[in-house]
Amino acid sequence: MLKKIILPLLLGSSIASASEIIFYSTQANPLKEADAMRNDVLIDFDGTVKYLPQEAGPFFSRIQAESRTNSVTLGVLGALHGQFPQIKDSLDPVDDVIAQLPEVSANKTITALGKLGTDHQQYIPWMQATYLMAANKKALPYLPEGANINALTYDQLAQWAQNLTEATGSPKLGFPAGEKGLMHRFIQGYLYPSFTHSVVTDFRGEDAHKMWAYFRSLWKNVNPRSTAYNLMQDPLLTGEVWVAFDHSARLKGAFDQKPNDFIAFPAPSAKYGRGFMPVIAGLAIPKNTPDRAASVKLIKYLSEPSVQIKTLKATGFYPMVDVALPKDLPANVRIAGKAIALQANAPDALPSVLPVGLGNLSGQFNKVYSDTFQQIILRDADIDKVLNRQAKRLKILINRAKAPCWAPDKESDGPCPIN
Repeated sequence: MLKKIILPLLLGSSIASASEIIFYSTQANPLKEADAMRNDVLIDFDGTVKYLPQEAGPFFSRIQAESRTNSVTLGVLGALHGQFPQIKDSLDPVDDVIAQLPEVSANKTITALGKLGTDHQQYIPWMQATYLMAANKKALPYLPEGANINALTYDQLAQWAQNLTEATGSPKLGFPAGEKGLMHRFIQGYLYPSFTHSVVTDFRGEDAHKMWAYFRSLWKNVNPRSTAYNLMQDPLLTGEVWVAFDHSARLKGAFDQKPNDFIAFPAPSAKYGRGFMPVIAGLAIPKNTPDRAASVKLIKYLSEPSVQIKTLKATGFYPMVDVALPKDLPANVRIAGKAIALQANAPDALPSVLPVGLGNLSGQFNKVYSDTFQQIILRDADIDKVLNRQAKRLKILINRAKAPCWAPDKESDGPCPIN
């Protein structure tokens, strides 16, 4: 008799009642973040939500199992952009929901990513993190004449870097090119999209050659200690570097310790736009969910500007809508938040999402870009020879993973082609 009583109780811990929405998510998984989601973000929702964060493995397994057996209990799914393709067939299109969210859909470039290459909206953009530029305010007087710090071009960045070198006697532009730095993300998500409108397909070619030639010229005014920098907040604080690129979390220390000394600003633009790499999390509804209207209601709630700010405090991910950030937020959040919104909503914004479909080959994929940088920039090797050699490595990896193209490359039926 005891076993018969315990079993329903155990099942009840993961199955919602008729009036309860299960919010199943790979995000805000750490205990502190999960508690903040329950107690600060979801507390004012007009309804009952059971927030169940999960690691990716169990997350996918449960969704696929429920979809197969047509016994769906989940109400809302939260995941990263790159995780949704694995469960695309289990998602209920949400075109009707995005139509009710003008503040979210205003960012057409980000919203389009939520279609996952289909004709229908598969998820609603929920929150984002990204990589940014940062500058000591002492560098601002040396901007090229007429330059707008929030709408720089790569040519203006090069002129700015040269002006700083000439004025101070040493290079003041810096990049995280150390062993544990994120230099490969700058190449994948910023340089390549801006100069070639591609990450994989046009890895080599005329546009790629021009890009690497530009960066080689720029590097003359980059602090040579960049090859030892793993995160840029430290050289910014010491004054070795006055202008830098890094992930927002790796600039946090500089913004918090000296908030009056530093600003954040969007990445520069080139021929094809303002390439940037957003880390996007989205909200979706599984097919045959128990109460779709309740799921829609929860997504609309999570998209409200005030709730987006609560989510920022709980998770460290920034709002997907343009909101005025309150003054009680930490300095790094206020400084980076404004630049993140400007970058994502720029007229020429060109998002390049984190690589999709590579699985355990992701590290080798990143190494192709790191090795290309080291050979062309640090060793001054022939650009075309290096690109041809590395393109062969890249093609082998993509084919092994059978990874289709991801934005900004055009959608492919099979493995992403390399021209």
